[in-house]
Amino acid sequence: MANLTLDHSILAAALEGLELQKSRIDEQISQVRTALGKGGSSTKAAAASSEAAPAKASGGAQRELSAAARSRIAAAQKKRWAEYRKQKAAAAHG
Repeated sequence: MANLTLDHSILAAALEGLELQKSRIDEQISQVRTALGKGGSSTKAAAASSEAAPAKASGGAQRELSAAARSRIAAAQKKRWAEYRKQKAAAAHG
């Protein structure tokens, strides 16, 4: 049962980190489109911000992850990928 809780908390932290990255990437895309002079991108930016709005409304103000939290998430992801590669290599060798 503790393993399920650990997996859930890791996934929740990973999701939060990915959403933060997505919002940063969306902002950078918007800036590049603006620099290129494409005025039609404002509707896409508005759609992206409206998609992000419900997530913020349900959880209050969006928090930034600490460096320690990002390190833990990165370490957990590296561990998962290492296990995946290990299993994939074992299956390939028979």
